[in-house]
Amino acid sequence: MNEWLSLGLIGVPLLGAGLAGVWPDHRTRPWLLPAVGVVHLALVLARAGQAPVVAPGAWLGFDPLARAVLPAVSLLFLGCAAYAVPYLRLRSERPNRVFVALLLTVLGLVSAGHQARHLGLLWITTEAVTLACVPLLHFNGTPRAFEATWKYLVVGGTGMALSLLGSFCLGYASLHGGGQGDLTFAALAVQGPELSRPWVLAAWVLVLAGYGTKMGLAPMHTWKPDAYGEAPGIVGALLAGGVTTVAFTAILRVRAVVGAAGAGAVADRTLLALGLFSLVMAALFLLGTRDFKRMLAYSSVEHMGLLSLGAALGGAGLAAALFHVWSNGLTKGALFLSAGNVRRAAGSASMDTARGMARLTPGSAGLMVAGMFAVTALPPFAPFFSELRIVRAGLTEGRGWAVGVMLLGLLLAFLGMTRVVFGVVEGRPAPAVRRSAARFAETAGVLVPPLALLAASLALGLFRPTGLEAAWQAAVAQIRQP
Repeated sequence: MNEWLSLGLIGVPLLGAGLAGVWPDHRTRPWLLPAVGVVHLALVLARAGQAPVVAPGAWLGFDPLARAVLPAVSLLFLGCAAYAVPYLRLRSERPNRVFVALLLTVLGLVSAGHQARHLGLLWITTEAVTLACVPLLHFNGTPRAFEATWKYLVVGGTGMALSLLGSFCLGYASLHGGGQGDLTFAALAVQGPELSRPWVLAAWVLVLAGYGTKMGLAPMHTWKPDAYGEAPGIVGALLAGGVTTVAFTAILRVRAVVGAAGAGAVADRTLLALGLFSLVMAALFLLGTRDFKRMLAYSSVEHMGLLSLGAALGGAGLAAALFHVWSNGLTKGALFLSAGNVRRAAGSASMDTARGMARLTPGSAGLMVAGMFAVTALPPFAPFFSELRIVRAGLTEGRGWAVGVMLLGLLLAFLGMTRVVFGVVEGRPAPAVRRSAARFAETAGVLVPPLALLAASLALGLFRPTGLEAAWQAAVAQIRQP
């Protein structure tokens, strides 16, 4: 039964994608997204409610790490799917067959990536997600969207090559240590002490660079500003809160093998360095950008840095990072969707053009401001508590200097984001913006989904079920084995 539920998490979205490909009516086709989203979330919750039992040699399974992360991705997808129905109705000039089919394909592949327990299968699913996202980035069909798509493909292709080479190095480390070619993570962890140390370290560097590119860690983040700036808000939300988590969990799975090989301290130092560097770089860019969609991209770089930093700070830090996967995904989803409303109403994402949006789109502007405060850790939203846990973990681990750098980066990011967001919502709108906004109607369909995601972030800050806390701790035990 458990195996069928796990396969259903992959098969149902892929079946939905196939159905979208042959669905004849473009007006009703988008309803497949929330329909599949509801079924997927029901399967995830049914699976998460059971203790993870996976055979050690299984290539695929809903293990503790998948249980700790995948429900957050499913919730985010459902919110974006509900938003997609009115969004695609507004964008009726664009064909939606490929768009709907690929959104569902991404959900299925992300589900497979989070459940992949084999080194090769992990690489295949992660790179398949990357390729499936390419046409989604080009949905608007503009020259800038075309350029952003190619940049994403080229930089992402480099990450693909590096992560594949790192996988080869880890496989050779196993063979060099007397292994029989079993590349499941359970087998690699058991073989850990016999793995060739130089090849393990080489694999870690390459894997971290490759999957770090998928996450958007600095300095491998260069695809994010263009991709997030030109992609529809739905796509940006799923990239920032869903697709990047596959790369993060991939890094965690390899980190478990590196730790079993006795090089965990080296892995933690590199994660710490990349996390802090990403935080600082993102904060500096946030202080200079004038495009609120690019602002969201740099904010994503910042929060990927927080995930990397948390994963470097022992078991408590990793639990905080898993909490932050939830808090960042839900909050960033609300922010992307509301910012997408403002962008369509204003006809521009530049704060030099889009001014006074609180007068023209009060609902979306209010959600955008609330989302900005939430993602910059205003209590009682969930990011405040997940980031507070990272701070506590850093102090407990004796990394006070790293906590200081983190807090400085968060302060600069807050200043940068408030500058842009309030520059957009305040002021007097230009006549051209008024004319553009008059063609955009703030309906419940485009306001309720981001509001629901923001409410979920608030609820997660105020109340965290004991089952969810237990899931995070079980994932920590899986990744950071004593």
